[in-house]
Amino acid sequence: MSRMFKVPLILEPQKEGGWTVTSPILPELVTEVDDLKHIDEVVRDAINAVMELYEDTGKAFPSGLIADDINSPVWFESLISADS
Repeated sequence: MSRMFKVPLILEPQKEGGWTVTSPILPELVTEVDDLKHIDEVVRDAINAVMELYEDTGKAFPSGLIADDINSPVWFESLISADS
């Protein structure tokens, strides 16, 4: 079953290129992305891995991250590159 999550992310640029992606609410979520156009896929994989870890260890997933009503407006911030 697919669920929607509202997850705050921190993108830290790396010297060698790309970004390290973490979440202040999910300390187990740590991943890297070379190109921001792939961030959705990379973060989705990381969240799935964290959910599996929580299930395997019996740890409760933070309920505040689950967007129960996806038919209502959702505040969403994104990084968009634009030509200036």
